[in-house]
Parts: sequence; C-alpha cells; structure tokens
Amino acid sequence: MVPDKNSSALPDILETGKNELEIVDFRLYEDRPEGLYEWIFGVNVAKVREVLRMPEITKIPNMPPEVEGMAEIRGKLIPVVSLARWMGIEEPIERKRFLLHLEFLRENVGVIVHDAKRIRRISWKDIKKAPEALNQKMGGRITGVVDTEDGLLIILDFEGILHDIGLLKVFHEAEAYDKAQKTEHTYTILVAEDSPVARKIVKDILEAAGHKVITTEDGLEAWNLLNDYLKKAQQEGRAITDYIQLVLTDIEMPNMDGLTLTKKIKETVGLMGLPVIVNTTLSDESNKQRAFRVNADGFIVKFDAEELLEMVNKLAVKGAKR
Repeated sequence: MVPDKNSSALPDILETGKNELEIVDFRLYEDRPEGLYEWIFGVNVAKVREVLRMPEITKIPNMPPEVEGMAEIRGKLIPVVSLARWMGIEEPIERKRFLLHLEFLRENVGVIVHDAKRIRRISWKDIKKAPEALNQKMGGRITGVVDTEDGLLIILDFEGILHDIGLLKVFHEAEAYDKAQKTEHTYTILVAEDSPVARKIVKDILEAAGHKVITTEDGLEAWNLLNDYLKKAQQEGRAITDYIQLVLTDIEMPNMDGLTLTKKIKETVGLMGLPVIVNTTLSDESNKQRAFRVNADGFIVKFDAEELLEMVNKLAVKGAKR
C-alpha cells in the first residue's frame, strides 16, 4: 500500500511548497462495554517505510511498558511500540494486527495498528486544532484533526509519543552545551514548530547558546509574524534582519507547512535575504532535496544539538550582515 520511497512513482507533492501532504490512514480498535470503537489516525507517508503483517516480537527486559519488544525488519532490530497500550485502551483479542514501519528522527520504529486503509492527500490548511478534551485524552499529542467521510481523523505527534515512552534521542547535547559557552555572537531566531516537545527541545538548545528565541506553533503564525516585522522594518527604514537573523522551521505543521513558509519567504521582497533552516523529523534524501528546491539555506534532521548550533551560527551571521 505504501509506495517504495526510492520509486519515481512517489508523488513529489511537497517539492514546490504546495502546502499538501499525503498520509497513511490507519485504524485502531478499542473494545468498549457498548461495543467496538474505531479510532481513525493518520501519519505522513514520508515517515512510513512499509506496512507489514505482524512479525515475530522478541521480549526485551527493562523496556518501557509501551514497547512490546524488538522485531527484525530487513536485517535490523527495531523497537515495536503498542499504540493501544500508550493510549491505555483495551484491544479486541480477535482483531488482526499489523506493523507500521516508521523511519524518522534518525530512527526506525515499529508501531502496532489494526488496519491500514488508504493513502489520503490533504492540505495542511484543512488540518484543524484538536478539541481540547480529545487532545487531553491523548496527552496533548495531537498535531491536528481532519474531517473525513469516515469520521474525525487524528494526526498524532509521534515525536511527543516517543518522548513519553523514553525513545526520543537528542544527540551530542554535552558537546553542544560546551561549545555554547564559547559562542561570541548571539542572534534572534524565529522558530516555527507545532510539536510542544520539539519546540521546547529546540528552544532550550538555542537559549543555552545565548540566542533569543521567538516561537510560533505553525507556518501560518510564523508567516504573519514575519509580515508584521517587515511592515515595522519598512516604516523605520530598516532591514528585516535588524529584528530577526534566522528562521528555523519544521516541515510538518497545520495551516501552513514549512516548505510553503520557506518558499513564501524566499519569494517576498524584504524577506528573501532571511536565512531559513528546515529542521525536520523526515530524514530521507527526497525531503532534503525538496527543502533546497524552495531555496532553504540549510537542512537538518532532529535532534542533533551540536549540528544545529553549528548551522545556526554559520547561517545567522549572514543574516546579521545583510
């Protein structure tokens, strides 16, 4: 069902910043006293390597309770996460299970689901904020929701889920903080990031180096804020880089994705000189190429603290000199 990522048949929908994505529509069933309940979820197809019948799982001691064990997939051992256990719901015993093999954040992870229905193409502007009661039930780990003919589809914040389970890694923190003490110049950086967990990690890394961080929760909020600064700069006869020296943006965000944000910045007089780094969970080469096709100045996969600070210092100084 999921296209081979190396195949040219995979639609290049993000190439020119069309503010669209494709998601794998998958289902989880909950055994309730009143009957079977169907949860409808979605995950970016760019994170999905394949959908498999449940492989043999090897139990490993001292793992988080949400991790059922390890499975060998294509010669590599990967952790297998029970989404139902993370949600705290009762699975129907008779229901067949499948494995979503995900690759993101430099890692491979298996997620147990009950069905994978189809691939949907949707616009980020159609992704709405989740109802507060639903988001609370999911521990605040919903990126957004979409109305479909089958019901409300929930897009999960898998970064946050891995953080909850204890599987999210930040690389080279010690080295980064050691170098941060020696940073001579500090900058004002606009961060566009919808995941609360990712937003805090990035903010903490940058602020440890002395940078001032302005955070926004999606690309549209960042775009509107940049336009406010641009008007102020024009009124005062100054450059946008007198206020902000760098933009750091995620790709996957509701309302406006990071590639669309980057494309709009690079096509707008008064903003096009602002350096933009795309900071994403999507570690495949195709997304890197898409970022550079919309004229991003840098591309980094979350979360390598040392690499992030090195790129920020390299590119922000160019913004400061404009």
